[in-house]
Amino acid sequence: MSGEGLILLVDDDPGTRKVARANLGLEGFEVLLASSGAEALDLLAGTDPLAVVSDLRMPDLDGIALMAAAHARRPGLPFVLVTAHATVETAVAALRQGAVHYLTKPIRFDELALVLRHAVAGERSRRDVLRLRGELERAAGFEELVGSSPAMRQVFTMVDQVAPTDATVLLRGETGTGKELVARAIHRRSPRRDRPFVAVNCTAVPRELMESEFFGHEKGAFTGSVARRVGRFEQADGSTLFLDEVGDLDHTVQAKLLRVLQEQEITRVGAQDAVRVDVRIVTATNRDLEAAVKEGRFRDDLYYRLNVIPITLPPLREKPQDLPALLEHFLGSFSVRYGRPAPPPPPGTLAALEGYAWPGNVRELRNLCERAVLMGWAGVLSMVGAARTEEAALVDPALPLLEARQRLVERFEREYVTRLLRLHHGRIGEVARAAGIAERNLYEKMKTYGLSRDDYR
Repeated sequence: MSGEGLILLVDDDPGTRKVARANLGLEGFEVLLASSGAEALDLLAGTDPLAVVSDLRMPDLDGIALMAAAHARRPGLPFVLVTAHATVETAVAALRQGAVHYLTKPIRFDELALVLRHAVAGERSRRDVLRLRGELERAAGFEELVGSSPAMRQVFTMVDQVAPTDATVLLRGETGTGKELVARAIHRRSPRRDRPFVAVNCTAVPRELMESEFFGHEKGAFTGSVARRVGRFEQADGSTLFLDEVGDLDHTVQAKLLRVLQEQEITRVGAQDAVRVDVRIVTATNRDLEAAVKEGRFRDDLYYRLNVIPITLPPLREKPQDLPALLEHFLGSFSVRYGRPAPPPPPGTLAALEGYAWPGNVRELRNLCERAVLMGWAGVLSMVGAARTEEAALVDPALPLLEARQRLVERFEREYVTRLLRLHHGRIGEVARAAGIAERNLYEKMKTYGLSRDDYR
């Protein structure tokens, strides 16, 4: 293709078409020719020109009608209209209805070439923006939520149904099932998509700073507040606020969050006046909120306000049919990231993975694929195989009772500590308090089971 790009020229006069193709060819354009509006529309169905030059007056379909029909199929495609019967009124009408320029016959091809270069440059920039926006949406949308199992299809359906609304959504599921990805997909498919998505992990915010984190504070509101701080709700004004692990919210913040949901306004710490906010709330938890409500750890009125649209994400062990697509997706993604070929899984890999319990869910599979791309499959499969062997040994009836029980205890402790480390992002003090043991004892157990807090930060 010529350097300046592909142009479609529409004119019912054969002489004009011939001269135009020759002159625009000399200017570096590749030119498609159409003798009527109908032929032009047929060509647009099978080609991708960067601009159209059309005669204004043609027997079957005039230039403005052709432009309208083309824009219905290709919004934004640049049109340059040409006529031998120029008037101010027709020029104004053409520009108002979407033409980028208006020229009179006889055509000065140096002028037309200049107009087309500007139009083509603008069209290429517009397409680049659309392409980049599509890549961003794919990075935060369903393309990261891979799967065709019935459970995942139900999740996709619910996201499509709820995304265009402002309904509050509660995402439920184990750690690593992709709750934040679903929250981002809801945002990207909502009318708020052009505003930044704001995410807060409630377990990562110290209890004494929760109010300031969510609602902001005024200068001098407390010791160390040397300047006004805008909280997450104000940052998310007009957008979506995602509260991850909402079950860990302090009771005081729970009450304030309920008021925000009811009144759509917040009050900064140390301020007298409320600030109006327009925020769509999406929350997530891996906790049993109903049990927390019964035990008085979570407000029942807040629970009902958050649980308007519940969406439950299935653990990976319950959707093994999604493993092939997830493997292909993650291996391809890390192959591109690291510039290395994705190693094909050896025979028997899928069977081994389908038999694995996946305590870390899709996040664990993602990490496994990253290691496979960087180090090969041998070490990865040995870890999965060791886990399956250990599970089988635990229920081996050939073992003496005390030894079998000890293995069960060790497995329980390792899984229990692992889940707490994951839940509290490796913060030893919080894990020890949650487990009800001393930090020294926690460190001893972590050493026994080969666990490092750095793996969970």
